[in-house]
Amino acid sequence: MSALLTATCAVPAAGAVLTAALPAGSTERRRSTTKAVALGVSVVTLVLAAVVATRFDPHGDRYQLTESYSWIRSFGITFSLGVDGIGAVLALLTAVLVPVVMLASWHDADPGPASPDGTFEGRRRTQGFFALILAVEAMVVVSFYATDVFLFYVFFEAMLIPMYFLIGGFGDRAGGPDAARQRSYAAVKFLLYNLLGGLVMLAAVIGLYVIAQDQGFGTFDLRTLTSAIADGKLQLSGTAEKALFLGFFFAFAVKAPLWPLHTWLPNAMGEATAGTAVLITAVVDKVGTFAMLRFCLGLFPHASKTFAPVILVLSVIGIIYGALLAVGQKDIKRLVAYASISHFGFIIMGIFALTSQGQSGATLYMVNHGISTAAWMLVAGFLISRRGSRLIADYGGVQKVAPVLAGTFLIGGLATLSLPGLAPFVSEFLVLVGTFTRYPAIGIVATFGIVLAALYALLLYQRTMTGPVKAGVGGMPDLKVRELAVVAPLVALTILLGVYPKPLTDLVNPSVNATLSQVHETDPAPAHPVAATSGGEQK
Repeated sequence: MSALLTATCAVPAAGAVLTAALPAGSTERRRSTTKAVALGVSVVTLVLAAVVATRFDPHGDRYQLTESYSWIRSFGITFSLGVDGIGAVLALLTAVLVPVVMLASWHDADPGPASPDGTFEGRRRTQGFFALILAVEAMVVVSFYATDVFLFYVFFEAMLIPMYFLIGGFGDRAGGPDAARQRSYAAVKFLLYNLLGGLVMLAAVIGLYVIAQDQGFGTFDLRTLTSAIADGKLQLSGTAEKALFLGFFFAFAVKAPLWPLHTWLPNAMGEATAGTAVLITAVVDKVGTFAMLRFCLGLFPHASKTFAPVILVLSVIGIIYGALLAVGQKDIKRLVAYASISHFGFIIMGIFALTSQGQSGATLYMVNHGISTAAWMLVAGFLISRRGSRLIADYGGVQKVAPVLAGTFLIGGLATLSLPGLAPFVSEFLVLVGTFTRYPAIGIVATFGIVLAALYALLLYQRTMTGPVKAGVGGMPDLKVRELAVVAPLVALTILLGVYPKPLTDLVNPSVNATLSQVHETDPAPAHPVAATSGGEQK
């Protein structure tokens, strides 16, 4: 039994402990050492996640590199890990983004400016900040690899704690005079919303275990449960299955976030640092959409089909609602947050369209949204750190004084509106095609989200980057070497995956097909099939 998956999870966890135990960063040298150690750990994790992805055989078993260790034997709980194509891709996305976030956040935990009484505003422990990032990474990677329902639940909930401290303790310094209060409010709101979802899920997890035990399956092993449900050996009554599905789905919909459970996200992203905002929307929130595929569809296939139309309606509302609110935002970071709500609507719509194109597109969307939104948000963070303001009205003419910054910001915006040739276009196209084949009305309405995306992305660029140079912008420096090192790989991946997405589709498509078979669905037949031919002539 290989221990590769355990190592991939354990390295960032051990790195978090090591980083937190380093001497307090009271000098620049000690802070630099702390940052270098944390960055090194994240790079090692990236290498391990890449090895996992390359060792995964798309034509092999659904779950590979499996590991299982006894944990709580009396309840059949194990520390079981296994990777499918979707989990491998999303764990690799996480491992790619964490070192990028660390580089982008290099000075976010440095002491603030001197206050009138001679102390520093909000002393921040550098080792604590970077240890929390590594802790989030470890918990997210475990969530993508977990094949024990209880193990998944534990880490699904545990990741809230480091995220709470990252939002509340290391917030954006450009938040204004009441920034501390706003950060505290955003962190508490984030925690309460997600804890509520987790508690509802815990009740559903216990309910599933009790029903399974009564029928001779006293286990939390996902593979055993899904196989027994598929074979009819474990039977859930219609009412019980629907109730359990809703318990799981509610928790995932809060984390995703799906309208109307989304209201914590704009506060959290607005008050967090740019790097933490990327962790929220590009890493942590993806656990919610991933879990819909793995747990909701796998464990509750009939309930998934029953509730699919309702979820699709909520998704398309989220697409339009998020885009409309993004158009009207005055705060750059909140605009990106509402744009993400719109994008998560597309992802969830693709999942519950229950077609291979829709689910393949949704999985690609998770990856592509993570990369493109990370690029957009991090460049926005560089912009805000230079001007000290998140308000769009405080900017103008940036492209005249910082053309490279403006250019990378434009690429991030164009990716957000799914310009052909950039990565999000492929995934959005597949989601819309997959939805239209089964639910044409939903697909048509969702298309308006693309129009609105062009509106908010281009308006933001026009208002901040073009026109006369505003006061406070004239002396703005362009991107520095470290910042270019942050943005360059994200831009490169956005272009590469937009032109050649085949490596990702080859990994995820077998898992998508397996998921569809679990819910006993096939792609709808074409409305106008090609006429049969004989001897080269059309009949």
